[in-house]
Amino acid sequence: MPGAGGGSVRTHEINKRLVAEGHHVTVLTTDYPGATARCQDGVQYIPLGFGHGRTKLSRLLGYVLRLPWEVVRRRDTCDLVVEDFFAPFSTMAAPLWSRKPTIAVVQWLHAKDKSRQYRLPFFLVERAGVLTHSRMVAVSNGTAEALRALNQRAHIDVIGNGLDRRAMEVVPRLGRDVVYIGRLEVLCKGLDLLLEAWETAHRDVDGQLVIVGSGPDEELVRRIARNRGLDDRIRFTGWIDGTEKFRLLGNARLVVVPSRHETFGLVAIEALATGTPIVAFDIPCLREVVPASCGWLVEPFHAETLAKEIVLRYNAPKELEKAGRRGRQFAVRFDWDALALQQVAAYRAAVPLSGPAK
Repeated sequence: MPGAGGGSVRTHEINKRLVAEGHHVTVLTTDYPGATARCQDGVQYIPLGFGHGRTKLSRLLGYVLRLPWEVVRRRDTCDLVVEDFFAPFSTMAAPLWSRKPTIAVVQWLHAKDKSRQYRLPFFLVERAGVLTHSRMVAVSNGTAEALRALNQRAHIDVIGNGLDRRAMEVVPRLGRDVVYIGRLEVLCKGLDLLLEAWETAHRDVDGQLVIVGSGPDEELVRRIARNRGLDDRIRFTGWIDGTEKFRLLGNARLVVVPSRHETFGLVAIEALATGTPIVAFDIPCLREVVPASCGWLVEPFHAETLAKEIVLRYNAPKELEKAGRRGRQFAVRFDWDALALQQVAAYRAAVPLSGPAK
């Protein structure tokens, strides 16, 4: 779906490499306006739903209702079912109905937060569904630890995310703006905390806060910015991607990742690859991808501390340049090709030895 986040990027980057190695991959995904069945980089995409998924609720219901049937009717043509966890309840307990060897790919476990947001017991579905899986792939050690707390018997491989090499082609420049890139969703992405921090920090910062992305809370984010009197110090760009995104990152002074939760922190890695340091909250998954030499982690969910850190780092250009150089060196290790080899090994381990994996 246009504007989809890092999880969708990961799914495609891994799968297109599996296809290049001779495997056949079909992705059953949610429907959305304008979606059609298609082949992209050799990966077959089939949207499932009713009514073209015009709303978030209709996309979810259409997908949930059709998914088991669509998987079962394809079972004779596949060797392995991969359940990629999704919001709001993570898992549909695919091993119970797939009738094929099944492995989970877990990019997030946020059902507790969604339960609080919607006041529905999604966390109970997540807890029960995780127990049905015997093999899982987690994108970070933090996610793996959360899975082990729910299911101690499962085998869990930790396989992270990779980096679009175009990020390394950018010539970094110490710019003026502070940048946020991601889904415009207040609760998970912490945009309320970022705007609260920016209300204080912008007085001691020359540039603007550039907010890049789209999402369900875009109007809310814009309204919070207006209510805080920040209209003239914030620029909304909408969704941008590819070379344009990396150029913007490379020309930023700082990238802020204010998330309350992250699955991996792909934006952080992309920013480091372009030579721009990170300021973020000190949460488990970001701790893995923002070393002390490449950025700064602050007390979680404390807007005042975040504001002070932005001002402090913004006005220390020599430290920014040093951290930027180290960030590029660190980011080189996140290679999609190597990660795809690890993932296909995890897939093969989940398939009985009676025949080759397709």
